[in-house]
Amino acid sequence: MITIKKEEIANIKSLVVEAKINKRKPLPTVVFYHGFESAKENNLTLAFLLAEQNYRVILPDALYHGERSEGLSNAEMSLGFWDVILTNIKELEEIKNELEDEKLILDGRIGVAGTSMGGVTTTSLLKQYDWIKTGVVLMGTPQLVSFGEQLIDTFNSNSKQQISVNEKKEVLNALQTYDLSKNKHTLNNRPILFWHGVKDKVVPITQSEEFVNELKNTSYSGEVKLLKEVDRGHHLSRYSILETVKWFEKYL
Repeated sequence: MITIKKEEIANIKSLVVEAKINKRKPLPTVVFYHGFESAKENNLTLAFLLAEQNYRVILPDALYHGERSEGLSNAEMSLGFWDVILTNIKELEEIKNELEDEKLILDGRIGVAGTSMGGVTTTSLLKQYDWIKTGVVLMGTPQLVSFGEQLIDTFNSNSKQQISVNEKKEVLNALQTYDLSKNKHTLNNRPILFWHGVKDKVVPITQSEEFVNELKNTSYSGEVKLLKEVDRGHHLSRYSILETVKWFEKYL
């Protein structure tokens, strides 16, 4: 039997998904981040399948999302996009520390994954924390600076409210620190899986393709794989979910 329990981990509203027989046991642990304007409950299918394989899955609500919603407008949410990701980065360490204090992580085996904004979070986390064993990036990008510039330009093209040149520079400078594509050596041979729909118009697949190609034959690249689905846009498929589970079974 798989259980789904609402908990606050490090004061972050989360779901914990695990087999009932594994309650309070140390387990390999996956922290999974949802996408923009989504919520923790939307990834329960994947969490259920991982829990069946004796993983514990932590699904946190990101800042301004789900139970942490503050009723922001669409424009305010868009402006807060990078604040959400930077908060996710900070909060993962807090989640990990609390789970370790409670002796719930088996042998330090912790992996991360996420969809879209959660995929962007995942690449940033791999840059930031060397204790993460592996990651799965679903419709995300490792090129934070390039993607950040794209989002800002799109926002300015579609909104009366504008992000100034100086504000744009500040954001892009802050993202440099967490841009995995500019700090590839920090992967340090850790395995990472990308999945992307070729017809995705929200997050460009080209950024992940460039990253994977640049990693070939480097001394710091472990198992790095990019899976593509030709007729897929910005939506998960059954295939992507099953491949994510297989990846963690192999590398975590």
